[in-house]
Amino acid sequence: MTWQMSINGGELMSENQVSQRIEALIAPVMTDLGLELYDLEYNGGIVKITVDTPPGSPGGIDVDQLSRCTRLISRELDHDDPVPGHYTLEVSSPGLERNLRLPRHFQREVGKTAAVRLSDVLNGERRLTGVIESAGVETFLLRLANGEERVVPYDRIDRAKTVFVWQAQPKPGKGVGAGGAKGASKKSAAKDTSKSAIMSSLPASTADSEQEIDDFLDRCDDLEDLDTDLGQDELVQEIASYEDQESAES
Repeated sequence: MTWQMSINGGELMSENQVSQRIEALIAPVMTDLGLELYDLEYNGGIVKITVDTPPGSPGGIDVDQLSRCTRLISRELDHDDPVPGHYTLEVSSPGLERNLRLPRHFQREVGKTAAVRLSDVLNGERRLTGVIESAGVETFLLRLANGEERVVPYDRIDRAKTVFVWQAQPKPGKGVGAGGAKGASKKSAAKDTSKSAIMSSLPASTADSEQEIDDFLDRCDDLEDLDTDLGQDELVQEIASYEDQESAES
């Protein structure tokens, strides 16, 4: 989810100074709303602010929270003019697959699967995927699928993000007889989990209603038709494809 606004700002400063000043200005807003500043970037006249719920929270940020957060941040920036000239403010939530740009991002996502592209070849490798075992100030430890480990310096990373992995559920009735209550329960739990993840991360324009997402998940035959590495962009495409098919059939 992303909110975007265009604003005119004040005095000339370096991009790093602007970022630091913005972070200081919006810190009280984050505290008051019980949210966390996940990331802040200022480049080319665009201020990108990513906010999230604190680690360990039961759910992600919702549309109402994001809207209120955007208004309050905009008010603070209007009042203090920390950004020179005309700029665009974008406030968003991280989504299912989070960009990992700073050491604190890796530290927050310890135990999660991450895909990393290095800026150049390191020990014969440039692309790595594995579980973040630990993260320090200058490096983090990545455990690959084969059990091997890699110590990766942050300054060698070109791009990195978490990988959201769908947990495939067995078809209803397996091991307990066709139509068994255990299979039905697993299907319901998988659907509820998937629906919650989609509702909290996809843009509001992707689906018109919760019923539309329910129909989409029903079509996935207990989620086994979904790729295990399906991410936010792929989900958008899947739902859009389903909407087109429904329109054609009607």
